Amino acid sequence: MKKQFVLSEGIKEKINSWLKKYPPEQVRSALLPALHIVQDAHKGSLTEAALEAIADYLQLPKVAVFEVATFYSMYNLKPVGQHQINLCTNVSCMLNHSEKIYKHLKKKLGVSDNETTADGKFTLRQVECLAACAAAPVCMINKTYHGNLTPEKIDIILEELS
Repeated sequence: MKKQFVLSEGIKEKINSWLKKYPPEQVRSALLPALHIVQDAHKGSLTEAALEAIADYLQLPKVAVFEVATFYSMYNLKPVGQHQINLCTNVSCMLNHSEKIYKHLKKKLGVSDNETTADGKFTLRQVECLAACAAAPVCMINKTYHGNLTPEKIDIILEELS
């Protein structure tokens, strides 16, 4: 038997505040924020049961919720570290040596792409684009952008998070 996932009243209230922004027939418009709300409330990841609960609450087909959650890299379908490091590897960042930053992070943290440190503190992930090309190379840690990265700057950022 699959574990039941229950949306708390607080989570429902937050989702409802988004639902009010759209016409009743446009419930799907609140799906992205609903996924964020549930993910943020549950240590940064979404389980299959959580996705099903969101689908039930929004009265959407389960497949529609799963499609969105698996398409976007901002949703985590497995447990992640306390701090999620998303390093851009798109053209602008690549041309500004994001690979050097990635190698430094891998060595410093002892993890590869989509892995979490043994202490559960950091998850490292390469992402396609963070839409901050002017500050390349750039990463987003949790919900904060850090640009014009160097190995030294990364070390300072990680030290502040430790």
